[in-house]
Amino acid sequence: MDRSGKAEIIDRLRTSLADVPAVVVADFQGLDVESATELRDKLREAGVAYHVIKNTLVKRAISGTSMENMGELFKGNSAIAYHDEDPAAPAKILTEYCKENDKLVLKGAWLDGNLLDGAGFTALSNLPGKDELRAKLLSLFKAAPTQFVRTVVEAPTGFARVLRAREQQLAE
Repeated sequence: MDRSGKAEIIDRLRTSLADVPAVVVADFQGLDVESATELRDKLREAGVAYHVIKNTLVKRAISGTSMENMGELFKGNSAIAYHDEDPAAPAKILTEYCKENDKLVLKGAWLDGNLLDGAGFTALSNLPGKDELRAKLLSLFKAAPTQFVRTVVEAPTGFARVLRAREQQLAE
């Protein structure tokens, strides 16, 4: 590959990584074509970008950025996975895939300027996804008015029950 091609790849990678909240680095050595295709399909369905790029090109793309501390992860075979908005999406998918196929090894992750170790990576993969957070937020928005209506309706209902009980008492 000539210099202009490498420069184009570096610029494209630097642009696509500029605003991502998290990047996961994995070692794919030993994955057969069928397994790699299956993994790529799962990542693509979730909107996760997955690239196998030369380590030197990635290191050049991240040099001078907040991701520069991630450079130490790029040794041997390396692939990167990231999502534009959801930091947990690539971590979740890759963690699940590692349970199925032991050939894929997770090297580490970068999250908002911090390099994550094994425990941090596990915590990242356990984070709720964007859709889960939206659902929780909507349920919170729905719960407050529902509880308010129940509270407002309960007073007259309770009063009606007291009157009915008193009426039965007098009838006996």
